[in-house]
Amino acid sequence: MSYQNYPTTEEQTNYAPPPQNNGNGKNIMISLLGAALLGSFGYIYFQNNKSKTDLAQKDTIINTESTEKEQLQKELDDAAFNFDALKTEDAQKDSSLTAKDKEIAETRSKIQQILSKSNASKAELSQAKTLIAKLNGSIAGYKEEITTLKLKNAALTSENEQVTNEKNTALEERDNNQRNLDAANEDVKQKAKVIDAGSTLHASNFSIVGINEKGSGREKETSTAKRVDKLRIGFDIDENLITPNGQKDLYVCITAPDGTPVNVQALGSGTFTTKTGASLPYTQKVSIDYLQNTKQPVKVEWKQNSDFLRGNYKIEIYNNGYKIGEGNREFKKGGLFG
Repeated sequence: MSYQNYPTTEEQTNYAPPPQNNGNGKNIMISLLGAALLGSFGYIYFQNNKSKTDLAQKDTIINTESTEKEQLQKELDDAAFNFDALKTEDAQKDSSLTAKDKEIAETRSKIQQILSKSNASKAELSQAKTLIAKLNGSIAGYKEEITTLKLKNAALTSENEQVTNEKNTALEERDNNQRNLDAANEDVKQKAKVIDAGSTLHASNFSIVGINEKGSGREKETSTAKRVDKLRIGFDIDENLITPNGQKDLYVCITAPDGTPVNVQALGSGTFTTKTGASLPYTQKVSIDYLQNTKQPVKVEWKQNSDFLRGNYKIEIYNNGYKIGEGNREFKKGGLFG
């Protein structure tokens, strides 16, 4: 009979297996640590790539926005250049263009304010783009109005030129008519002068005698100055085919030896106007009834209220403002006792 020793229950309970080789655990641990490290590297790599991607996307967005701003700025500059060029057009502006000037200037200012921002948002750039489209539309309308105004101005200029030409033609015709009229009037005046001068009478055959009046009423011619009581002047009015019939006034002008005109208003002396406009004193006025183309003798007597002087007396006859004849008579000192 063989006997085997089996452990009791208590012994079985407290029984611990013999230690095993833990090399596999280390390997597992190392594997887990390696996996964790790889995961960390992977996460870091992922995060690094994501950051690069984000930065690249941001750079792309920034570059895109910068390019869009540059494009918008160029479009604004082009629009501004076109507008400034239009403003130099030779067209007279009206109130509508003045209003558009203000509107376009305000739109330009708004766009430039947006594009001047360093951090302009996409919405703001979109607004700037819309405003530029509006600006170009306004400039196009501005150009159309300038074209219309230029056409109107051209039409007005043409009409004004036509009116000016018609006015100048009318003025030239008026001036020509006036010149013709002036020439005709001058011709009439010249003819009138010729007729006037031609119709002026002419005096000839002068006879100037000193008369001494005797107490008995008898008259005697004398050449002694102190004995002369009056002058008897005679002359002929010659024939004239032009002078019409009628009353003619003759002015007798006597000049004394001392050169003074004999003019005594109390005896009927006065003044008359010559054809040159000068005013001359006359000694006596005589009216005759002239018969055309007939020689007519005239006699005039002058008796003054003062003594006659020694020397030469000049007698001039005027008609129609012209001197028509002249005669002279000298009176001398008397005999032994003068």
